[in-house]
Amino acid sequence: MNKVEISEIKKQFTPDKCTIQHICTCYVGAEKEKKFTAKDAFLSLPEEEMHKYLAFFKKVLTGTIGKNLMNLEFPLAEEAEGGKQEFLLKLRDSELDDDELVDKFYDKIIEHYDHPEKYCILLIYAVYDVPGKGTDNLEEDDASENVYRYMLCCLCPVELTKGELGYDPEKNRIGELPQDWVVKVPDKGFLFPSFADRTADIHEMLYYTKKPEEIQPDFINFVFGADAPLTAGDQKETFNMLVEEVLGESADVEVMKNIHDSLTEIVQDNKENPEPLAIGKMEVKKIFEKSGAPEEAMEKFDASYEDIAGDQEIMVSNVPGIKKFDVKTPDIEIHVKPDYVDLIEARVVDGRQCIVIAVDDHVQVNGVNVRTLIPQDERRGEAEE
Repeated sequence: MNKVEISEIKKQFTPDKCTIQHICTCYVGAEKEKKFTAKDAFLSLPEEEMHKYLAFFKKVLTGTIGKNLMNLEFPLAEEAEGGKQEFLLKLRDSELDDDELVDKFYDKIIEHYDHPEKYCILLIYAVYDVPGKGTDNLEEDDASENVYRYMLCCLCPVELTKGELGYDPEKNRIGELPQDWVVKVPDKGFLFPSFADRTADIHEMLYYTKKPEEIQPDFINFVFGADAPLTAGDQKETFNMLVEEVLGESADVEVMKNIHDSLTEIVQDNKENPEPLAIGKMEVKKIFEKSGAPEEAMEKFDASYEDIAGDQEIMVSNVPGIKKFDVKTPDIEIHVKPDYVDLIEARVVDGRQCIVIAVDDHVQVNGVNVRTLIPQDERRGEAEE
């Protein structure tokens, strides 16, 4: 799914557009026991309660693709009878009316979801009558093209509120309010099936994690049968390892600036493209070649990429230097906005390797405007006068 398709489904989670039919709830204790289960017609819930649930469902569709949101593809074996995708499809097609299937789903989550405390499983079934689009690309509600039937699941931690002071109406005094267990925003979640090209794609799903570095690969594998993608941090580390392994000592400041320029150009060329922007083996190879990498270094690129990244793609948004260009030494850190990378250069000054930053405008030191630096000979002349 791309950001436009995610946004279209997310917009359905409002009271006036809501098409959720059923909601199933399971409250799981700290010892992984089911303390409470329920199934309700969603539109029969009290209005305030409905608003709170809708906020949770929106949260599961919020974030950056490749960091919080990940498109997962089911292996073909999981679509066969007894496979994990086949189970999810049965659950979806049951419209959550099959209590045995729902209970089995709870068991799968409880067995493999790694959470040390209490949490709540929220599972909904919804039917979205997808409006058609006219020649002007505007939606036409009376020209529906297809029906998108889907499930969305939230895994929400349940935490004990902190003891706070408040007004006690019974005693008519300010005192400590009683503590209570509260359902918090989702930690994990998923949408099945995917909504691609404005229709259901049963071969894929969308996975959500609140913390990008805690995707729980085993949970993804055992519950959905899919291979977990690299986390945002792992993708960053993978790209850095490729640079170090392939380019080695040839990865000087100028080469890194060239790599940054190539990546920035890719982002600019695709800024109108809603699809997740990822680079694979061939794209990374072209970036390195364009950066000025020596021919002898590129001879080992294919083998290095296979060893370090395998067949994984890297989301451009996770590559270091896209949002800022960092230069670090053991004692100094320099952060430069991407548009001003050209102001940095490496030079040898008085026999020492230096990072030189061009300064044409005013300079601030600790928030104080100071004079623009002037050449040493001019400064010496001023002193003599």
